[in-house]
Amino acid sequence: MADLSDLKEVHDDDLVDVVIGNVPEKGYVAIDGDTIMSSASGEAALRAAGAVRAAVDSVLSGEADNAFCAVRPPGHHAEPSRSMGFCLFNNIALAAERARRAHGLTRVAMVDFDVHHGNGTQAVFERDGDMLFASTHQSPLYPGTGAADERGVGNIFNAPLHPESGSEEFHDAMESKIFPAIRSFKPELILVSAGFDAHMDDPLANLRLKEADYAWVTQELCRIAEEKCAGRVVSTLEGGYDLRALASSASAHIGALMTA
Repeated sequence: MADLSDLKEVHDDDLVDVVIGNVPEKGYVAIDGDTIMSSASGEAALRAAGAVRAAVDSVLSGEADNAFCAVRPPGHHAEPSRSMGFCLFNNIALAAERARRAHGLTRVAMVDFDVHHGNGTQAVFERDGDMLFASTHQSPLYPGTGAADERGVGNIFNAPLHPESGSEEFHDAMESKIFPAIRSFKPELILVSAGFDAHMDDPLANLRLKEADYAWVTQELCRIAEEKCAGRVVSTLEGGYDLRALASSASAHIGALMTA
């Protein structure tokens, strides 16, 4: 489990204290129209944050070649001062800060292929040139951010996809914009926000990806990691709301990580 002080490396003190302080003893508490906490949500969130930090430690120490964190709640919508969009705390941002603060890394790339834009991750790092954030996502769609002209300090690379886009458009966005940006950045670690809700069967959006697309993008990211950062990749689960599509897509992703 992460400590509250760990969460405060990314989030405002008040947000951390309010969220954890409002975990109900029973029943449910609403943070916003989408985000609900139960009595187990506080522990789940602390374990999710702790998992990604432990995965960074394992990969950077050489104990593991790469890692996938099968966690919930997801994290990429959580901003420094706001929990939202099913997300309490920003797991991928906490992983990046762990790499920087505990291991001395100076260049970390975060890649997000969830169907929704990772507004929280972008908000954490958009003024931090030592961190790169790259995202493919459906647009228009919640949360309404992620336009191609949102560039931060030259470290933000958004490739929005129109509704009903499928494999061809996804591959093109990755190959024309996301992969070249990562290679040019020369990261010491690649972190992946692995949301599987761009799958064609997912009920919350309108992209048309398949399991093979997730295997492909994972293989390509691992290939870049081999070129630039000794193969070091840490991935964490974000969205995915059709359970069969989530399971098969995550399996394809993990299979590609295991054979990298």
